[in-house]
Amino acid sequence: METLNAEAAWEECLEIIQDNISYQKFKSWFEPIKPVKLDEGTLTIQVPSQFWYEWLEEHYYKMLRSTIAKVLGSEGKLEYSILVEKSDNVEDNRSVRLPQRPMPPSKPQEMNAYSDYNPGRIENPFIIPGIRKTKIDSNLNNNYVFERFIEGDCNRLARSAAMAIAENPGKNSFNPFFIYGTTGLGKTHLVQSIGNKIKQDFGDELSVLYVSSETFTNEFVQAIRNNRASEFSMFYRNIDVLVVDDIQFFSGKEKTQEEFFHIFNSLHQDGKQIILSSDRAPKDIPDIEERMISRFGWGLSADLQIPEYETRYAILERKANDNGIDLDPEIIEFIAHNFKSNIRDLEGAIIKLLATASLKHVDEIDLLMAKNVLKDMVRNSNAQISIEFIQNYVCEYFGIEPNKVREKTRKQEIVEARQIAMYLSKKFTKSSLKTIGLHFGGRDHSTVIHAISTIDERLSTSPKYKRILNELEQKIEVATL
Repeated sequence: METLNAEAAWEECLEIIQDNISYQKFKSWFEPIKPVKLDEGTLTIQVPSQFWYEWLEEHYYKMLRSTIAKVLGSEGKLEYSILVEKSDNVEDNRSVRLPQRPMPPSKPQEMNAYSDYNPGRIENPFIIPGIRKTKIDSNLNNNYVFERFIEGDCNRLARSAAMAIAENPGKNSFNPFFIYGTTGLGKTHLVQSIGNKIKQDFGDELSVLYVSSETFTNEFVQAIRNNRASEFSMFYRNIDVLVVDDIQFFSGKEKTQEEFFHIFNSLHQDGKQIILSSDRAPKDIPDIEERMISRFGWGLSADLQIPEYETRYAILERKANDNGIDLDPEIIEFIAHNFKSNIRDLEGAIIKLLATASLKHVDEIDLLMAKNVLKDMVRNSNAQISIEFIQNYVCEYFGIEPNKVREKTRKQEIVEARQIAMYLSKKFTKSSLKTIGLHFGGRDHSTVIHAISTIDERLSTSPKYKRILNELEQKIEVATL
């Protein structure tokens, strides 16, 4: 490997980091960092403040450590140079250097087969049952606990069920527990809270494993390539509490579905707890086998809704307190009124405020500063929704091509999507019936009237249609924020 200088080494690190976090977080937390020097395998980077250092170490420690190992080798180290601030907020040229905290020593018989970042090394995640009880890394985030999950009308059923499961895993009627909702509503937080409480209450008595559907699929493929599919299956069948996140990504993966089907049956039969999450209800996941859908319905399905104002306010207060800042109620109100779509956006707003205040060495955040910092994140409340926009949303929801609703076809699933899109176009746009019809393949206004009447009738008689329309309307309303 050619000799690197600090700039080149940090540039390589940034390329890896950018692939593993969102664009907004990369811009906020990593672009302002400057490489200082590279000396004997230790890369020194300059961060704007002590807060910056603590945030990186708390939230990106594993990623930074593995990235340094990939770029500089297993003996590579990271050191922080933190600028010293004078009392009058004028930046000093002096700095204090702090090493990255050390990795805790690995314990015998302990493995971390599902680490998000494990560069240059593939570790066998499987064990042969009956030989020994091997302790596994649960992959749980210790910050995801019930105490930090704000309860509201939007999530009360799901949280209550989650608590009941955590207190009595595998021995309740909520097995499997299937939680669903759109992005950023707290699904991952809630399912991991169950796992963390089980670990706290039961210790090593029960093995808990959190895994994303993508990781499960990748490991299964790897096991097939290495002729170790049977060991893969044995490993998962010996988990006491299995949490699989984003189950919708099993869609279309027939072999993965078949393997998970057999693992599911084995776990359920043995009284092991199964916890699943998805961005939509089980019946609405496309390309999932009916036998899988049927089993998802054996226990309890609970949805998470978009948080109401009071819940958003409480979440913002908690996030501010967690980060050690005291925000003026007017600032919390401003954010709560303008970020309505999901919890992740609320957290993003708080993080951006903190990052900006730290970078500019501002001691107190006022409302004017909050409005200026967050103005590019606040969407125009007067934004107009187009018919094409609605068509795309509806077609994406049903898993069909947008052009299909404009074609002259009588396939039931296309007709259903077309009628719903017409209904929503009438509700959310100011377009005339004639204009709406023209956007759906040149159909006349009477077809649009028939579609609206059909949906109105189904809404009054079918809970399924009412739920589908509620979900779609929420998605569209978010876009008008």
